[in-house]
Amino acid sequence: MDRPGLDRALRAGADALAIGLDDRQVEQLLDYLELIQKWGRVYNLTAVRAPAEMLTQHLLDSLAVVPPLLRRTQGRALRVLDVGSGAGLPGVVLAICRPELRVDCVDTVAKKAAFIQQVAATLQLPNLRGLHDRVERLAGPYDVVTSRAFASLADFVGWSAAALAADGVWLAMKGKRPDQEIAQLPPAVELFHVEQLAVPGLDAERCIVWLRRRAVT
Repeated sequence: MDRPGLDRALRAGADALAIGLDDRQVEQLLDYLELIQKWGRVYNLTAVRAPAEMLTQHLLDSLAVVPPLLRRTQGRALRVLDVGSGAGLPGVVLAICRPELRVDCVDTVAKKAAFIQQVAATLQLPNLRGLHDRVERLAGPYDVVTSRAFASLADFVGWSAAALAADGVWLAMKGKRPDQEIAQLPPAVELFHVEQLAVPGLDAERCIVWLRRRAVT
């Protein structure tokens, strides 16, 4: 699929998700897709190579979390941490679509964190940073800690607990509802919502598992 075709598909997908993207954001998202294509093999960013598949499986999949997140943040200038970010999904997409958010993408692989820094510079995103570190060493505080196909829920919240603000939330992007993982959550963490997502053009289950610290009674 050529650039005009990707442009049309991206706009149609965003409309289906009720996300209002301006022309600059569309250009930034497509430029980001090209950067993943260009550097994907060098940095081992993704196994998906075809642009049309990348659009659906990466961009639209990440865009699907924007409306649920916005309902949570209400447009406030909050700090977001994307754990095990890899190519920057969903962190880069969030930074493009919601410039009021300050997004840090952390990865233990130096070249992947460097790729995020390159994306931030190339796309002129002052609200985006790539961090080469272990999430356990980050102090935060972050209002939202997110991950996409990263680890089990128990590991995700365990490793990132120190980075989460006292009243913050975890946003875990998953495929099917992970009931077994939910059952293995530590007592100090509570599930407060599993939100089903419909990704345009993707015939697969997707959901957000929303978590927070359990209130001390």
